[in-house]
Amino acid sequence: MKKFITELEEHKSTIERLADCSGIIEVAAEMLIETLKQKGKIFLCGNGGSAADCQHIAAELVVKYQKVRPALAAIALTTDTSILTAHANDFGFETVYARQIEALATEKDCLIAISTSGRSKNIIKAVEAAKLKDMLVIGLTGAEGGELSQLVPYSINVPSKVTARIQEAHILIGHWWCSVIEETLSVK
Repeated sequence: MKKFITELEEHKSTIERLADCSGIIEVAAEMLIETLKQKGKIFLCGNGGSAADCQHIAAELVVKYQKVRPALAAIALTTDTSILTAHANDFGFETVYARQIEALATEKDCLIAISTSGRSKNIIKAVEAAKLKDMLVIGLTGAEGGELSQLVPYSINVPSKVTARIQEAHILIGHWWCSVIEETLSVK
């Protein structure tokens, strides 16, 4: 049986190495704040655990992170089962997020595209759709970055090849963004 301490050490090492990404994480936070200041929306997409992270981050922004404050515009494209299943049935899963970007987004909005491998075809298609709308796009991925890191101007490549460690870092980054956004945009 794998010991918990081994997992904990792996986690700690990944989080410590995340400091190398602090500059791009901070720049991305500034871009998210600017999006919201300009009355844009933050869209998020991902698959599996990353889909859950999208919902988690969107909820923190719309409802609250730590402070009671006005709602912030964030939409997880992973939540509407009727859209997801109708689109997957009629057109396939590769464009399920791109179609929602086409319908809902404008150039004032931002997309946070999450893929631990950086190779998820539906995430790549969402980024391509966002770029056609001249949206800002931020990528969250793992060490290798994949195609996603090549397509976006702001790519945070967590320094790990282990999916669990990458996802742990992604939610830490998402929480930090929520904290900074809330602190900056809250009415005192």
